Amino acid sequence: MLGAGFMQGVAIRAAKSRGWRVTAVDGNPRAACAGLADRFEPIDLKDVRALVRLALDLKEREGLDGVFTAATDFSASVAAVAEACSLPGHSLEAARNASDKVRMRARFAAAGVPSPRFTGLREADRARAAAILSTAGIAVPLVVKPADNMGARGCRLVASFSDLDAAIADAIRFSRTGTAIVEEYMDGPEFSVEALVFDGAIRMTGFADRHIFFPPYFIEMGHTIPTSIDPADAARVIEVFERGVRALGLTHGAAKGDVKLTSRGPMIGEIAGRLSGGYMSGWTFPYSSGVDLTGAALSLCVGERPSSLDATKSETSAERAWISIPGKIASVSGLDAAQVVPFVRDVFPRLYAGDPVVFPTNNVEKCGNVLAAAPSRAAAIHAAEEAARAIVVRLAPHEAATDDFLSSSSAFPPSAFILPQEARVSFQESLASGAGFPVSVHPSVPVPVPREFSPYLDSALDWQGRTMGEAIRLACALDSGLVASLRVPDASAAKSLWRDFLRGGIQGMLYRYDSDNS
Repeated sequence: MLGAGFMQGVAIRAAKSRGWRVTAVDGNPRAACAGLADRFEPIDLKDVRALVRLALDLKEREGLDGVFTAATDFSASVAAVAEACSLPGHSLEAARNASDKVRMRARFAAAGVPSPRFTGLREADRARAAAILSTAGIAVPLVVKPADNMGARGCRLVASFSDLDAAIADAIRFSRTGTAIVEEYMDGPEFSVEALVFDGAIRMTGFADRHIFFPPYFIEMGHTIPTSIDPADAARVIEVFERGVRALGLTHGAAKGDVKLTSRGPMIGEIAGRLSGGYMSGWTFPYSSGVDLTGAALSLCVGERPSSLDATKSETSAERAWISIPGKIASVSGLDAAQVVPFVRDVFPRLYAGDPVVFPTNNVEKCGNVLAAAPSRAAAIHAAEEAARAIVVRLAPHEAATDDFLSSSSAFPPSAFILPQEARVSFQESLASGAGFPVSVHPSVPVPVPREFSPYLDSALDWQGRTMGEAIRLACALDSGLVASLRVPDASAAKSLWRDFLRGGIQGMLYRYDSDNS
C-alpha cells in the first residue's frame, strides 16, 4: 500500500478485512494509518528504486499479490512496482502519462481529446515566458500549475501578464520535476468523474459536482454526488472523459478525472490513474450508491474482478469544508453540534489547537470536512452546510498573521462580508468619527448593530455561507463578555469589534475581543 495517511486508511482496512497481509509505505514515519498495516516502512513515495527493492524482497520472502494507492499522486510509483513484480495494473507508460500534466496534454492533443492549449515551462524559461505563450497562441486569462502535483497546490488563475512570473515561480516550487504547465483557462462548472477500467471496458462509478471558490486560486469547498446536471450534458462529459482515458493508455485499474463543461463543450482538466481523494471514492460515493469502490479497485490490483458495481441505493452525499483566516488555533468549537445534525455521517477535523492556519490557497490548507448523506439532494446539502457553519475556529490573540489580515484591504484573501460600496464607505466614515456610529436594533440579533449592516443581516454571507445575522448570533452565543462589549456601541472597543467582524467574520470579532482582553 503506497501511502498510509488518513485517505489511505479506507483501503488498508478493506484489505485487512479480507484477511490480506498489508505492508504500507509512506515518507512520513508518523503517518496517521501506519499502525493499521501489518508492516510499515518509512519510504518516500518518490523513491521508486527503494519501493521496487522492498516489493521484490516481499515477493521473494512472503509473496506479493498486488500494489495499490488511493488519493496520492504516485500512480507512476505503483505502476513501476507492478511492472517490476509482474503484478496487475496500468502500464508504467500510461501511469506516467496520467502523472505528468505536460505529457497528459500532449497525449490529449495527439488524440484530438478536447483540452486547453498549453506549454510546459522550467526555471530557465521564466524570463521569456510571455513570448513563449504568445508564440503558442495562449492568451490571458490562463492557468498556471505544477506539472506533477495534486490538491491545487501551486495552481492559480492569471488574468494579467504582470502576474505571470510570480505564478510560474510558485508552480515550479511545488513541482517535483521543476516544471510548470501554463494553459488556457476553461470556463464553466467542474465535475469529478471516476471509473474502473478492466477487460477492455471503462465502467463509470462516480460523477460529482465540484464547488470551487476564491479566485485566483481554485479551492474546492466541497462536492455533491451524484451530479445534478442535465443527463445529456452528463453523457457528453463522460464521452470526453472516456476518450481521455483511452488516449492516456489506462487499461487496468482506477481512473479519476476533472472535467469542465465549457462554452465550447466538455474539456478535460486532468485524469489520474488512481482512485480520487477529497473523500469521494472512500466515503461519499459509497454513501450515495452503496458500492464499495475501494474494495472493487483492490480486487483489480490483485488480478480479481469486482463482484458487483451495481448501486444498491440511490441517495445524495455532500461534502463541505470549513476554513480559517490566518493565525494560530486556540480552540475549535461546534464539532459535537455538527456531528448531531440530521444526515451528517462524518466530521473530520484536520487542524487542532496550537496548529497554524492560513486562508487556503490550495486544497490541503482547509481546516476540516463534513460529510452528509440523505435520500434527497436538498437534505444532504443542507445537512453538510449547516454542520460546517456550526464549527468555529477561535484564534489565539496577539498573532501577527491575524493582525496583518484584519488590517489589510487586499482582494485576496477576501473579506468575510462583502457589502455594497456605499455601505462600506459610510461604515468607514462612522468608524473614523469620534462621535461613534449610528446603530440599529433588530429582534433577530441580541446586540445593536451598525446601521450600515442592517439591510444585509439576512443576505450578506461569509465564506461558510452564514448570514451576517447568523454570524452575530453565533459569536454572541460563544462568549457572553462579547455581548457586553457590543452593547456599548460608542466605545472604541465596539468599533474595533465591528471593523474586524466585517473583515474576518466570527473569527475576526472573537480575535479582537480576546486580544483586547488579554
